[in-house]
Amino acid sequence: MFALIAAGFFYGFEKGIVEELREIIIAPGVLITDFFVVGSPGAALVNAGLVGLAGLILTLIAKIPVRGPIIAAIFTMAGFSLMGKTIINIWPIFLGVWLYSVIQKEKFSHFILNALFGTALAPLASSASFGLELGIWGGLVFGVMGGFLIPPLAGHFLSTHQGMNLYNVGFTAGFIGTLFAGIFRAFGPGKELLTIWGEGFNPSIMLPLILYFVSMLVIGLILSKGKLGAYLKLHREAGALVSDFVTQYGPGAAFFNMGVVGIIGTSYVVAVGGELNGPSISGILTMVGFAAFGKHAKNVAPIMLGAFLSLLVFQWSPTEPGPILGVLFGTTLAPIAGTYGSIAGIIAGFFHMAMVMNVGYLHGGLNLYNNGFAGGIVATLMVGVLKNFNNNHEGVVK
Repeated sequence: MFALIAAGFFYGFEKGIVEELREIIIAPGVLITDFFVVGSPGAALVNAGLVGLAGLILTLIAKIPVRGPIIAAIFTMAGFSLMGKTIINIWPIFLGVWLYSVIQKEKFSHFILNALFGTALAPLASSASFGLELGIWGGLVFGVMGGFLIPPLAGHFLSTHQGMNLYNVGFTAGFIGTLFAGIFRAFGPGKELLTIWGEGFNPSIMLPLILYFVSMLVIGLILSKGKLGAYLKLHREAGALVSDFVTQYGPGAAFFNMGVVGIIGTSYVVAVGGELNGPSISGILTMVGFAAFGKHAKNVAPIMLGAFLSLLVFQWSPTEPGPILGVLFGTTLAPIAGTYGSIAGIIAGFFHMAMVMNVGYLHGGLNLYNNGFAGGIVATLMVGVLKNFNNNHEGVVK
């Protein structure tokens, strides 16, 4: 996270750090809001580092060990701080989850992942405050309400897809966001989707981003003492929730895997001629975080391939915002490929693209993890069929 803040100051600020952070903070932050454009790359990176540090500090206060799940959550928080989360709008969500723990008379630490991933609903606070002009208190109330609903619903929705959708809180937040978007629309104000998509940053962003992931490879090799055996073994894992690669295979293997997955994500965007900007880097960083918590080259490749192949059939271009994000974030379905084989993974990726391009309207961009929402629907539909098919035709799916 300190590296992100340092990178922000390296890129600099056209209007000054305070003014550009202010512009980011007062933006409604609904999908898709590129903070590279709203503020600047420098300010967006500083915001990402601050949000990531906030999540890490909260974790340390709760005395939770930093392992695979926490790494995934922190990187996801930081990534989405380039396109929706701010150092301000995450706190009402935290407060809502904390309030739920108090009412349930349980330790807040039991719900730390709900709090961290629950910041998917951060735009609920900023959109109410600044988009609907309800002021700070209005944003606080709506944000707390959203955060409060995350813990009881997340466990319930997990059972529907049986761990095949890694962004389970995104699935949960999709329903909560749909509820609030419906309420907003019922009172008159629309909650329509937004697209602020930066262009032209590739020359200045690509090399530092690749070097960042190469540094993870180096750290992984150092921690593993130059041995890649554990890294190779983790590819045997299906990746379904909960797969903690740090605990299972050691931090060295996890770091190396994170670097590899980061390079895969970056390479895809560059290969199709896409833009490296706030939203696409958010997708890449989320892939990297979950490379400590379920994703690896073997189970993400079929999903990405299936999503890309769908673009050859559907009306969308691979360089459009939705398709770029759909391929990157669609790797939420990696456990399907890991569990049922590459063919099933390709099919899941194909269906995911069709779904993710159509469900955003439901929550009006209030759920930043739109692909988690779409992925949950796809996984829920596919798991029942795949389980039944695999039981009756053992080995055919793979």
